[in-house]
Amino acid sequence: MNFWRWLTTPDSSPGFTGGKLLKLAVRVTLFATFATLVSSLLSLTPLGPYLNTWWGSLLFILVLYVPLARFMMVDSFVPRRAAGRSADPRAAGASSAQRRKERNRYAGVKKGPPKYGGRGGGRR
Repeated sequence: MNFWRWLTTPDSSPGFTGGKLLKLAVRVTLFATFATLVSSLLSLTPLGPYLNTWWGSLLFILVLYVPLARFMMVDSFVPRRAAGRSADPRAAGASSAQRRKERNRYAGVKKGPPKYGGRGGGRR
């Protein structure tokens, strides 16, 4: 398995395992090296004096850090599609009519769904 694929493939095991922590450490090191390299190269250009201001640093952070945030959080959060929401009608391969019925089940109702199981399941 090549290095980049290993680095960008999420680990399916729960919690922070040794492999996840190693990947995170490698990602942080690569990101810090890349950010330092880009910052030092930009300081050699006519943009250097502007990069040393607070707003220049803010723009640098927004331009560099925000797009790379997804790369940094590959293993930190479980994607929705892998969470396995069983209550979702789409997960069971339901038809569009069933999905629409479930979506519109409580449409226009100010109260929420029954708390104790619906008809006759709760207190009387």
